[in-house]
Amino acid sequence: MNNETTKTTLLANARIILPDRIADNTSLLIEGGRIARVFISAADESAKVDSRIDLDGLTLFPGFIDLHIHGAAGVDVMDARAEDLSLVAEFLVRSGVTAWLPTLVPAPSEQYRRAVDAIGESMKNEPSSNGARILGVHYEGPFVNNEQCGALHREHFRTFKNMAEIDTLPTIKADGALHMMTLAPEIEGGIKLIGELQKRGWIVSIGHTRATVDVLDRALQAGARHLTHFMNAMTPLHHRAPGPVGWGLIHDDVTCDLIADGVHLDPLILKLVLGTKTSKRISLISDAIAATGLGDGEYQVWGEQIVVSEGRTRNLRGSIAGSVITMLDAVRMMLSLDVPEIEVARMASTNPARVLQIEKYCGSIEVGKQADLVALDHAGNVRLTVMAGRPISSDSLPITDGK
Repeated sequence: MNNETTKTTLLANARIILPDRIADNTSLLIEGGRIARVFISAADESAKVDSRIDLDGLTLFPGFIDLHIHGAAGVDVMDARAEDLSLVAEFLVRSGVTAWLPTLVPAPSEQYRRAVDAIGESMKNEPSSNGARILGVHYEGPFVNNEQCGALHREHFRTFKNMAEIDTLPTIKADGALHMMTLAPEIEGGIKLIGELQKRGWIVSIGHTRATVDVLDRALQAGARHLTHFMNAMTPLHHRAPGPVGWGLIHDDVTCDLIADGVHLDPLILKLVLGTKTSKRISLISDAIAATGLGDGEYQVWGEQIVVSEGRTRNLRGSIAGSVITMLDAVRMMLSLDVPEIEVARMASTNPARVLQIEKYCGSIEVGKQADLVALDHAGNVRLTVMAGRPISSDSLPITDGK
């Protein structure tokens, strides 16, 4: 165990976003990398701790969890080595992300293998890392609909004919590694594929789809209860053909994730979805590509030129090709729409943890959970990120020895 995780740290004088309320002028005690106490009185603070960080009124959120991200800081997870993934992880932690799921696009088997090997190696190196924690891998495809490809390359799409189609997909051997797949249930063998993935412990999401309501009902019965980048890369809502959008909006037992960048979804649509699904069923994602953090320009991503202009991505076919936002940008967008901070924390942290079935140990600020935290100032800037109790990224905050 890293020695840092055995230390005690007091985060003093914070606004703390708890699951059901905001606690002002409150402190939080971290012991052994976990949240030990909240609502600590001045008398309690007299206890000796190894270090004390005065947050001076900053707002403390649970660390953000990004379950759909293709890269950042010039690194594409499809081509990355383990050391490259560390650069992404360090970039993400500076924007408040404490855990992420590298996301792969449809590709040849050998490229899949190299990418997954690099992810596995990076996970092994994480105890000494100062970056956001990799949770596993998210396959966006290859079992998706040819007519809803978005920025994905059709030549690598597949149908499900036998178990070998799954067996050829590389997996991460590390203990606890998560495996998620976005698929279209209407493809050949799609419903059977959902069942087989469920048996193997995969998390299944529906996306890049033109599925009808009856197929979606069968997919739900088979175990697919989430929708990937809701409304994007799926047939739009029609009053005589509700499709995945109408189906997703009315099913309370189905969750979805959103790219809250103001480009993939207009802010008014963000409000509409939030009003229908509520913050209990929505996760924020970045869907970020390698160009994230580099500004406007022309970039080679997934074997083609992608132009970034004023925060919007575009490939040569004119399609939006992922985003260049971070989870912090998504959080800022939702806050700008006057969404309460408790609900934003739910969408950026708690719900992603639930989708990934790791909510027992992270995703919210509760006693006993891992101390993954991010402190924001009134302008929405990250001033401190804490990873499993370790202050990783801080911005001129006073850190003193304990009393």
